[in-house]
Amino acid sequence: LGGPDPLDYISMYRNPGSPTQDVPEHWHYVSFGLSDLYGDNRVHEFTGLEGPSGFGFELTFRLRRETGETAPPTWPAELMQGLARYVFQSENTLCSGDHVSWHSPLDNSESRIQHMLLTEDPQLQPVHTPFGTVAFLQIVGVCTEELQAAQQWNGQGILELLRTVPVAGGSWLITDMRRGETIFETDPHLQERVDKGIETDGSNLSGVSAKCAWVDLSRPPEDEEDSRSIYLEMQPRRLSDKDTEQIREVLRRGLEMNTKPILPPISSQKPQQQNGMNHDRASLVQSVGHFQSKQTERTRKDSLESESSAAIVPHELIRTRQLESVHLKFNQESGTLIPLSLRGRLLHGRHFTYKSITGDTAITFVSTGVEGAFATEEHPYAAHGPWLQILLNEEFVEKMLEDLEDLTSPKEVKLPKEYSWPEKKLKITILPESAFDSPLQ
Repeated sequence: LGGPDPLDYISMYRNPGSPTQDVPEHWHYVSFGLSDLYGDNRVHEFTGLEGPSGFGFELTFRLRRETGETAPPTWPAELMQGLARYVFQSENTLCSGDHVSWHSPLDNSESRIQHMLLTEDPQLQPVHTPFGTVAFLQIVGVCTEELQAAQQWNGQGILELLRTVPVAGGSWLITDMRRGETIFETDPHLQERVDKGIETDGSNLSGVSAKCAWVDLSRPPEDEEDSRSIYLEMQPRRLSDKDTEQIREVLRRGLEMNTKPILPPISSQKPQQQNGMNHDRASLVQSVGHFQSKQTERTRKDSLESESSAAIVPHELIRTRQLESVHLKFNQESGTLIPLSLRGRLLHGRHFTYKSITGDTAITFVSTGVEGAFATEEHPYAAHGPWLQILLNEEFVEKMLEDLEDLTSPKEVKLPKEYSWPEKKLKITILPESAFDSPLQ
């Protein structure tokens, strides 16, 4: 509706907490604008009473009230506006269990609380409005070590551990910016629970929105018929609406049907209109991780069973190409997630997707146990427009994990850093942040 901010307004309440549940007094923030407030298609497309209202959710945040504080701090409102800008720009829907890598104290102080997890608000239940349904996702501030544990295992598991530690949020997951210890420092036994969960379950981080690109090395540079990389063309080919929706489904869900992971068929559902807003604060979002949960797994299973086939149905105007050789490019944080995706996802027979936060590029690593992929063992590199799929067998995954070991200690990696497997015709380069600032990188 005009103006620089995507959210229409943010309400701030003084919440007395619950002494019987050991919940301290705190400030409660609630956004308005990610859902459809007007029903006139000016901001969000009306999808019906049973569909989502706008993006289908609003953001909330609970901040511990300091002694003597008479008015709520306003910085959480800026934080929520930044997250909302990401949602409008990327059109990615956030879900409970997702994480947001922020890499900066949420209140611009010296706090260790520098990242976020998302969960259902403990008091605000989903509501049905005249313009669709709305859920309330609560932002939970976490330390770097807690974010990394969520990436390596799963967001819901870390949220449950946070609920058991009163100083880390307690049952209502109230953020305390003065918290100086991680949950693993407060209770070292919690690390054992995470390690056991990783060993047993792997990771249910099914993908991230991140800074990435890919280049088709098998195609000569002068051939402009097909896009080699989102960064190598002034006007790159955009993903079709159907491809965009399918990638969004990959990011939103772990996609487990029975015991075999399946890439979802392209849906005919149209994505939300992009708002096109921009802001410096939104640029702090380095990556957003999307997890599967039992609830979303069930939902996806139902929709898969209603389809006639689980195979990908490519858009008729964009052919799928088999590539001989590819070069993948990631920023440092995205690069550090490669070992996680290989060990926690592909070795468990799953897949993992990187969706560019700066364009339409998408890269999906696929194990041989995943059905519905257009990459095959005969042609392990395949592209559908700007979407690349790479099929990796277990032997090659083990080799990559060995060669990429230094990415687990990112501070020791000097950028740019290149990894190459000539026999597989695959190259990966980890680039500094500045490399993704220019559209012609």
